[in-house]
Amino acid sequence: MNVILLDDTDFADTDTVHLSGRRVQHMNQVLACAPGDELAVGRVNGKLGRAKVTKISARSAVLAEVVLDDDPPPPLPVTLVLALPRPIVMNRLLAAVTSLGVKRIWLIHSRRVEKSYWQSPVLAPENIDQQFRLGLEQAIDTVLPEVRIHKRFKPFIEDELPGLIRNGPAWLAHPGDGGPVTERTGPQATLIIGPEGGFIPYEVDRFDALGVSRLSLGPRILRVETAVHVAVAEVGGLFK
Repeated sequence: MNVILLDDTDFADTDTVHLSGRRVQHMNQVLACAPGDELAVGRVNGKLGRAKVTKISARSAVLAEVVLDDDPPPPLPVTLVLALPRPIVMNRLLAAVTSLGVKRIWLIHSRRVEKSYWQSPVLAPENIDQQFRLGLEQAIDTVLPEVRIHKRFKPFIEDELPGLIRNGPAWLAHPGDGGPVTERTGPQATLIIGPEGGFIPYEVDRFDALGVSRLSLGPRILRVETAVHVAVAEVGGLFK
């Protein structure tokens, strides 16, 4: 936790906040905070800054002299479209891609996605929010990503994807033929990654029909969580 995130409900007034729960536990067990210590803080969906510890116990803390005057890092203009992975992988990916600066995530269905995954508690709004916050705390960021869920492939690719890829290039990271990312042709990009084993041929054909380019991640077959990190870094490199 490289920054303490502050919610609107934490503020007692404009420059004083009351904290509890995991943040206080971190302040005690990791930071060993004492009154007078200064901490890096950020208001959720707002600015970054500093605050001073005035009171702290095992269960609660009070921060005062909160000054928020720094902008969060710029978002990565890459929309990630991800076939829903295994729940244990999904949790790790939500935090990881948030720390990389991704602000729009679309979770979609595919033939190789097990239907039981859609019933997993990892998709509960409170869990998604928690993973996003872990990513923000790691990256010293404040802006929560947006996530959209589409449980049917055909309506997504017919009704949603054409508009999504209208304002920039789109790449499909899929085993097989493909090339590197070579140019930036719009203000934002769309990156599509399938499930373990990849999209089935019918699904790949539908992406091809919309003009989605193939992205090669090299000759090796990668697990989804590795492929996401490699592909986001490669596509995101266009915007540095």
